[in-house]
Amino acid sequence: MGGTFDPIHYGHLVTAEEALVQFNLDRVVFMPTGEPARKTHQQVTPAEHRYLMTVIATASNPDFTVSRLEIDRPGVTYTVDTIMQLRSMHGPDTELFFITGADAVLDILTWKDSERLADECTFIAATRPGYDLAPLGERAGAGRLVVEPMEVPALAISSTDIRGRLAARRPVRYLLPEEVAAYIRKNGLYEGRG
Repeated sequence: MGGTFDPIHYGHLVTAEEALVQFNLDRVVFMPTGEPARKTHQQVTPAEHRYLMTVIATASNPDFTVSRLEIDRPGVTYTVDTIMQLRSMHGPDTELFFITGADAVLDILTWKDSERLADECTFIAATRPGYDLAPLGERAGAGRLVVEPMEVPALAISSTDIRGRLAARRPVRYLLPEEVAAYIRKNGLYEGRG
């Protein structure tokens, strides 16, 4: 499960747990992006903080792990590079899934080496109840991209909203694990940032 996780929240965790169960996965590896290719125009919290928040948030679930793969790789982070590195680590017989939001899946064909990416993994597109999957099917049908839709409970939680709440000193309890909120407070993350 790739993402910026800036910060990680319950929406991410619920999505990962649902994918684990619905697709009978061995485990879910959270992969915080190092230097996100699609967010070069906006301020992103340093990777080490995002990594540690993800470790804190997933520590209680034995089926979740967190990887430093993208954080330790220098330069801009591209999903295809990560998938190819995972492929070389785990071999050709391992089935790889990439868990992301349905809105992000709609953009995958614009990603670096999207056809190669489509050959190496299956995408799990997390949707909210009532989400229109028609554009997803049309887009996936345009190439070799295999997309498995997965409905998750509607949680109106976003990292953007959480950052704004923290900058405005508004409550974030019940939006993200309390241990992550404590880490954010201890390190002064998102103060004065919207």
